[in-house]
Amino acid sequence: MTDEHERVQPSGVWATAVGVARVRALETERENALFRDPLAQAFATAGGLWPSSPPLPDDEAARRRRLAVSFSIVIRTKFLDDLLQQASASGVRQVVLLGAGMDSRAFRMDWPDGTRLFEVDTTAPLDFKASVLAQERAVARCERITVAVDLREDWPCALAAAGHDPAVPTVWIAEGLLIYLPQDAVELLLARISAQSATGSRMGLTLGSRGVIERFGTDAVPGSAASMWVSEMPDDPVGWLAGHGWQAGSHTLRERAAAYGRPISTPPQHEERPGGLISAVRP
Repeated sequence: MTDEHERVQPSGVWATAVGVARVRALETERENALFRDPLAQAFATAGGLWPSSPPLPDDEAARRRRLAVSFSIVIRTKFLDDLLQQASASGVRQVVLLGAGMDSRAFRMDWPDGTRLFEVDTTAPLDFKASVLAQERAVARCERITVAVDLREDWPCALAAAGHDPAVPTVWIAEGLLIYLPQDAVELLLARISAQSATGSRMGLTLGSRGVIERFGTDAVPGSAASMWVSEMPDDPVGWLAGHGWQAGSHTLRERAAAYGRPISTPPQHEERPGGLISAVRP
């Protein structure tokens, strides 16, 4: 087991996964939590973000942006948890988490017998995660398979070598990922997912809403998540996914938050556009 003093510390884009873990740890402590993630605090602690995060600029606007991002993480986590449960109930037994980061769904969710869950990410976050999981003596509730590969490389080949079967349905999750990829890389990722998806496959995506980079990223602190955002959702996400062979539904954060009993109290500051929480089925 890697000693915690030898553990590679988070850096670059994948460091944001530890920030996400901190948000999930805070949600887990709530009495009315929308989900429970028992491993989130351990990931945040190992990454130096627990019990507190680095000090923020003394700026009310920056504080509000940070709270907004945290809120969106909580809602999207619940949204994708529900999508995965629905996929399992429909008989899908193959799960792929792209850019898995500190996702602990293999450990915290109940999975039907025969479920195989693939976590695709680069070596550094997977090694960091493995050291924390060993430290916590965490036991997966399904067959968990890690696939160390950069998503800019031939990840479908690496996934197939790890045992993924494109002939049977898969549920794909790309959570908090696409916003960090330039548009051509997003298109390539979707094309590759589609090529590996049998009829009955499902997909859950989170997309940066239109204008989010201007609102959050323009004066973002260097090294923060928002400072690394580069792409937003298309004007018509349902039509965009139809072009890749998927029947999709688009949901806004405001809509899902209200459905989960966490309504956003402030009125929208602009006209509601198609939302960045996407569920899709391969017909």
